[in-house]
Amino acid sequence: MHTVENTLRTSLALAKENLQDAQKEQKAWYDKHARERSFKVGDQVMVLKALQAHKMEASWEGPFTVQECLGAVNYLIAFPTSNRKPKVYHINSLKPFYSRELKVCQFTAQGGDNAEWPEGVYYEGKCGGGVEEVNLSMTLGRMQRQQIQELCTSYAPTFSATPGLTEWAYHSIDTGNAHPIRVQPYRVSPQAKTAIEWEIQDMLQMGIIRPSESAWASPVVLVPKPDGEIHFCVDYRKLNAVTRPDNYPMPCTDELLEKLGRAQFISTLDLTKGYWQVPLDESAKERSAFTTHLGLYEFNILPFGLRNAPATFQRLVDGLLAGLGEYAVAYLDDVAIFSDSWADHLEHLQKVLERIREAGLTVKAKKCQIGLNRVTYLGHQVGQGTISPLQAKVDAIQKWPVPKSKKQVQSFLGLAGYYRRFVPHYSQIAAPLTDLTKKKQPNAVQWTKKCQKTFNKLKATLMSDPVLRAPDFDKPFLVTTDASERGVGAVLMQKGPDQEFHPVVFLSKKLSERESNWSVTEKECYAIVYALEKLCPYVWGRRFHLQTDHAALKWLHTIKETNKKLLQWSLALQDFDFDIQHISGASKKVADALSRESFPESTG
Repeated sequence: MHTVENTLRTSLALAKENLQDAQKEQKAWYDKHARERSFKVGDQVMVLKALQAHKMEASWEGPFTVQECLGAVNYLIAFPTSNRKPKVYHINSLKPFYSRELKVCQFTAQGGDNAEWPEGVYYEGKCGGGVEEVNLSMTLGRMQRQQIQELCTSYAPTFSATPGLTEWAYHSIDTGNAHPIRVQPYRVSPQAKTAIEWEIQDMLQMGIIRPSESAWASPVVLVPKPDGEIHFCVDYRKLNAVTRPDNYPMPCTDELLEKLGRAQFISTLDLTKGYWQVPLDESAKERSAFTTHLGLYEFNILPFGLRNAPATFQRLVDGLLAGLGEYAVAYLDDVAIFSDSWADHLEHLQKVLERIREAGLTVKAKKCQIGLNRVTYLGHQVGQGTISPLQAKVDAIQKWPVPKSKKQVQSFLGLAGYYRRFVPHYSQIAAPLTDLTKKKQPNAVQWTKKCQKTFNKLKATLMSDPVLRAPDFDKPFLVTTDASERGVGAVLMQKGPDQEFHPVVFLSKKLSERESNWSVTEKECYAIVYALEKLCPYVWGRRFHLQTDHAALKWLHTIKETNKKLLQWSLALQDFDFDIQHISGASKKVADALSRESFPESTG
């Protein structure tokens, strides 16, 4: 009996010791990312409070003031701007409030002959932009560089960070018999109101806008930029919905690339804030009206976000280069001049610059490239008799890491299997990888030389004809996007002669730690924004289809102000002409696989 009692006591002591060790280990793990926090009386804090409409949801409110410290973790918070009594909050429901200095665009006086533009510039990069910022090819000789510098200097006023104002084109808005649409201004914070007042004041001084008495009204949205400045946007989605489309044809990209591909010298010019150089006609000014807490205003020049803006601008540049098509082309605001000899190139460049000056347009010097042998244009490397796609088209496949888990093998096979109809004897080729996914196989795969050979062969197949196809700009594009927990992926596709969809470009991107914490809807929407930003040379100015397996994004074009991030992204996509189609996740294995391809999971 005594022996049993001693054994129990020893076991109990050992159990307590193990329990304490386990508790310490769990506490260390739980506190791994914890940071000691404290507040002083008078500190400004944000408070996490339950929403009145949805008690299960919470949002940060404030700033409020710490009135008293009630120990290490409890604080009495005062609400000086309301009649509510002070209330005690735990430190986990508090975070410090950082007062931020409001950053609004600075303005610099710019000299110029154009009386239509008063002094001052309203956009990013508001100073500089002179001819000295033009980028010259490093392959040019000393004499060639001197000749280019003399030519550009003779057109110095044309190289300016200040947008010009042409009389060669006007933008109109045809809404047919639609009744005027009037949307109430969005509610904004006091800080945002101050920012809007600054923007309105400066745009009025520069003649960009004027007071309006229009029956039309669209709301304003302020989009913060990464550099801390503010981008003034107008939500024109409802106006765009009743605007009749302008079907002015966009240039055939294949023809543009073929012309550039044969050249020995190529220069590219970028028109400064292209849209802002085009005035609106009187009826369009009325329809461009936007509403703020200060009142109603309308634009004098073409703002961003209007439907048919690409068509208007393409019509302008086509007229600008009329008769110069043998050595100059333009796709929207990207102008390219190409020649077979240096003497011809100087002459061709001079003629194009003269046309730009006659039209009252300006060029952004920092984005100009002069005298190159090969350039990146519309998603291709062209020049010296060759045209080649950008390596980025296949990087997502080429850099696919060796799978380490069964799930990663399944992800890669999901991508490869989607195009199995284009790969002769696909089942036999993929057999070594397929065997790794069998139920009896371990989760941590045993990677052999045979597996590596199969892996390399399937990747090479995906990057070659007849799987990967060159784009045909006379046919519609299909963009498929998807998001996973740690990445986003997309694929640009087109139907081939066999009436099957073939990939044109593969895309994938790993999400940052902050982006990984976004909601599913935000990740799926970001996949669309990321894809269209990268695929702009292919889909800009053209109607295309976009597929997603997230049903909520079918209403992206009409999303309200309930989610600032989604609203800002929706406004950023206003210039693209597409319809969203919802499909099941099983129908889009390629984008799904790309969204997961380079983000290894645990193999334990």
